[in-house]
Amino acid sequence: MLDVPGGKVWYQITGGGAGAPLLVLHGGPGISSQYLKPLAALGDERPVVFFDQLGAGRSDRPADSTLWTTQHFVEEVAAVRRALGLSEVHLYGHSWGTILAVEYMKTHPAGVKSLVLASPALDIPAWKHDADSLLATMPDSTQQRVRRHETDGTFDAPEYQTAMMDYYHRYLARRQPWSPDIDSTMAAMNPAIYVTMQGPSEFTITGTLKDYDAKAFLPEIQVPTLFVVGQYDEALPSTVAGFARRVPGAEMKIVPGAGHLGMQDEPDAYCQVIRSFLDRVDAKK
Repeated sequence: MLDVPGGKVWYQITGGGAGAPLLVLHGGPGISSQYLKPLAALGDERPVVFFDQLGAGRSDRPADSTLWTTQHFVEEVAAVRRALGLSEVHLYGHSWGTILAVEYMKTHPAGVKSLVLASPALDIPAWKHDADSLLATMPDSTQQRVRRHETDGTFDAPEYQTAMMDYYHRYLARRQPWSPDIDSTMAAMNPAIYVTMQGPSEFTITGTLKDYDAKAFLPEIQVPTLFVVGQYDEALPSTVAGFARRVPGAEMKIVPGAGHLGMQDEPDAYCQVIRSFLDRVDAKK
């Protein structure tokens, strides 16, 4: 455990080697890093640093809701780097973690060698539009159940939860059955953070992030950047391609067969994409 503003967070460093460390920012907000465990395979070449953001997973869970802001989590990333002496890092963000990574980059931190923006959520109005388009591919009965309970606000209804699982099995994590890492991540979720920042559900986005849009900042990113996305991702590859075009010199890779949790669906192919990118960046010393 280490100290950050507001409490203590759990962390783990896996592996070692000569490569610059990879600092991993998980999604959510309000879940843990457990689902990202396949990234530990990169530890044969470099330290891989995982941590659970405050309020989530194995970290402290303060009752102070004023902590659930993007600014707080940016300060938390800086605190983790200071505490662990990570003077030079590659920065990986997944889903909400891409918002966190980009907002952290706005503070002009020293020593960030590269960015990996995985399944990015960098334009929340577009995310909502894309989610609606993916829902439209589901059976009519599933769509009707989702819409009815969204309208009624009955997000805890078993019928709604079943419909959401159908959606998740198609676009979140496609490999069945789900791994214990995904199950543990879901079980350790802190709904208070998710509702405050996202909203009550995947399709009803009413939280503080509802108008978030980082597109105007993307051309200012000056470090090597990789966008990685699953073929069947909630982050639509076409939307992600638009983000990649805005970042000077950015690369984009699509992982065949993968959903939003590409590191779980296709771990070998997913990690190889990231490994190749990091190795090339490190080789340009």
